[in-house]
Amino acid sequence: MAEHNNTLTRKAKSLQEELQQYFVHSSIACPYGLPFKAIYNQGLFDTMPDYIMDVYLASGYRRNGNVIYNMCCPECKACVPIRINPREFKPNRNQKRVWKKNRDITVEIGPLACSQKNLALLDKFLAARFPGRDSQPLDYYSGFFLNHITNTVEFRYRVGTKLVGVAIVDLSPAWLNVVFFYFDPEEAKRSPGTFNILYLIDFCMQKKIRFIYLGYWIKDVKAMSYKAQFKPHYIYCDNNWTRIGRSLSGERILPVEENILKSTFE
Repeated sequence: MAEHNNTLTRKAKSLQEELQQYFVHSSIACPYGLPFKAIYNQGLFDTMPDYIMDVYLASGYRRNGNVIYNMCCPECKACVPIRINPREFKPNRNQKRVWKKNRDITVEIGPLACSQKNLALLDKFLAARFPGRDSQPLDYYSGFFLNHITNTVEFRYRVGTKLVGVAIVDLSPAWLNVVFFYFDPEEAKRSPGTFNILYLIDFCMQKKIRFIYLGYWIKDVKAMSYKAQFKPHYIYCDNNWTRIGRSLSGERILPVEENILKSTFE
């Protein structure tokens, strides 16, 4: 319902327009450190079926707790939604190296767990990523991750018994939405952000999930630069998803049934 040829269907557009009455604007200082005021167009929901979430994700919206939002900053257009079609993805040399470097990692998928191990790792990550900020890991879980409008799970990455990373994702049979990823800063040499996306691509290939939404990509924010390295990818501009990367002509499109672990990352 949400998209055909990278644009919204007429029915999806109508639904989005109808629900806009429940949205309000809210302004704060830019959370990404840019010198502009951030304006959020946001709506609070009690529940949201997958097909409606599909419409919003395909329209460049994000989720924060039970709030669905997009950015409508009059002075800045830096926040660019980015997504990947797993079937089209082809890793570059560095991504293949990252995949091989992390072969010792095991992955567990389960419901959100506000456990002491998770909170300790998130606290360590926040202290390294946002020094000087009063960022509390419990607030991230209670106000950002936890929700009752969609199905949200954790991908927990371990080396032996050591927890080295956690991905918070919204999940449906048609799409996967990356909400947040945190990791042990001491494991930065593993390129955990890159490995996380590679693993999610493989997961979506096996589950026949059509799109992975990576959130916002901001060109001038270094911590987000790795997202644009996954090609081809799509960016949402002017109400349309534009394909960035290798052209379709001559590019090998892997069949969904092919195991990307063996055929593509090695």
